[in-house]
Amino acid sequence: MKRNATAVWNGSLKEGAGKLTTQSTTLKDTQYSFKSRFEEGVGTNPEELVAAAHSGCFTMQLSAYITEAGFEIESIETKCDIDLVEGTIITSHLTVNAKISAITDNVFQELVTKAEKNCPISKLLNAAISTTATLA
Repeated sequence: MKRNATAVWNGSLKEGAGKLTTQSTTLKDTQYSFKSRFEEGVGTNPEELVAAAHSGCFTMQLSAYITEAGFEIESIETKCDIDLVEGTIITSHLTVNAKISAITDNVFQELVTKAEKNCPISKLLNAAISTTATLA
């Protein structure tokens, strides 16, 4: 499986702007700029997209492990916080809230840790990855 996205940038770093388009066109000419990345501008930014990718990938991986273990999922919600320091993503923290029928907290935490280590985006990131998981 191969996926792609295209970035087009016009102008200087601080005054310019860019547009992002994904293969699926879910993002199509989506605006990004210096202001949307480092200030409070309109549009997205690379770190926000990494956070979306990591939370989505992790949640799907966790869902697979929970289903494989024989439990029924009502819902899983994952928020990802990316920490960019001096030009480097140093941490990705996943906050997970889930409603899973009949699962114990110990089994849930084991599956969370397994998903944290094995989702493809976790494997891609060269950063400290952590999770806080709450079972409702």
